[in-house]
Amino acid sequence: MTGRGVWAAIAQWAAQFWADLKASTDAGLLSVLRFLGLLYGPIDAKLPIDQAFRKAMGYRLASHVGWRHAMGGIAYLLFILLVITGVLLSVHYRPSAEEAYPSMQHIVSDVRFGWLVRDVHAWAANLLVIIVLAHMARVFFDAVYKPPRETNWLVGVVLLFVVLAFGSTGYLLPWDQWAYWTTTEALNMVAGVPLFGGLAVGMLRGDPIVSGATLSRFFGLHVIVLPWIAFVLLVFHFTMVRRHGVAPLERPISSPGEGRRFFPDHLLRSFMVAVLTCALVITAAAFWPRPVGEPANPARFPETIRSTWIVVDVSRALMHYLGVWGFAGFTLLALSLALVPLFDRRPERSLRRRPVVAALGLLFFTGFLVAWMAGRRLRSVPAAAPTEQRISADTAGTTR
Repeated sequence: MTGRGVWAAIAQWAAQFWADLKASTDAGLLSVLRFLGLLYGPIDAKLPIDQAFRKAMGYRLASHVGWRHAMGGIAYLLFILLVITGVLLSVHYRPSAEEAYPSMQHIVSDVRFGWLVRDVHAWAANLLVIIVLAHMARVFFDAVYKPPRETNWLVGVVLLFVVLAFGSTGYLLPWDQWAYWTTTEALNMVAGVPLFGGLAVGMLRGDPIVSGATLSRFFGLHVIVLPWIAFVLLVFHFTMVRRHGVAPLERPISSPGEGRRFFPDHLLRSFMVAVLTCALVITAAAFWPRPVGEPANPARFPETIRSTWIVVDVSRALMHYLGVWGFAGFTLLALSLALVPLFDRRPERSLRRRPVVAALGLLFFTGFLVAWMAGRRLRSVPAAAPTEQRISADTAGTTR
């Protein structure tokens, strides 16, 4: 084929593509995929990709689905961002008490853009907790947890605890003074919980005090156990969302023109929110980086414990102002909200007809926000070292 023939073929394809694009957004996208050879050929001959793609693009959502329904997509985006940055960090990280801190300094100082990757990871982790809570608050107050979505609500609650476990296990990995003593304080809080607190701390810590064994266990949980649990739960969660819809339909969709189109309306909205979220995280990481503290030293207790993890701020405020039983009570309140689909079975979705459930939800989400703000103010308050740690510090000082 001559050069003129090639240009003629390209022009013919472009004209056909433009005609399809003007006729239908769906057909235009399919034309691009045809040109790239992604849908047609040997793969499409064996798998019904074209049919599945057309069905996905024709999916209709409830007419009231809007910007606030994009919270779940933002949370998933942040999770993907955390996976990518976590993999990049793990290439240079060494999970041992002797090498963890030097490897973190190497990432921040020597690896190109390593400091940015680390801070994007840290900011995305905090933002993920906020977005997941906002997403669950929207689901709770809109009563989307009612049948047939009660199972998906319970899966979402478990995913919230998985997100909290991700942050709690990852916070220790830098192995600096802040990470070491914040983790020590957090484990002491958990140990004070009646019934199961001491057993849980013994399994997590591995030693009488936080040590290299604790670091190894936290690293294993952070990069192996929790990712697989999250993957399984996310697959189930998205399957249920696909089956039951993003939000309950006011009435069944009877014609192709009813409801809101998933593509391009909701997908374009989600893409815009995703771009803004990534820009927000990268900007925060660039302008407010988390400094690297001094290396962890079990023999020297710091004057203050400055945490940058939202869960530690909330827990510290609850323990400081309400004590162990207040912390346990707030945890029971969270568990009661997790089980709300078991006793709120009526079809009413209005908050006025659900005063008790609405009050419990408002108490929890408002209490979490207030405790977080109070915990931020407590960052400069000296914390008490546990007795066994003080004995270890005094012994180390005497031997020196």
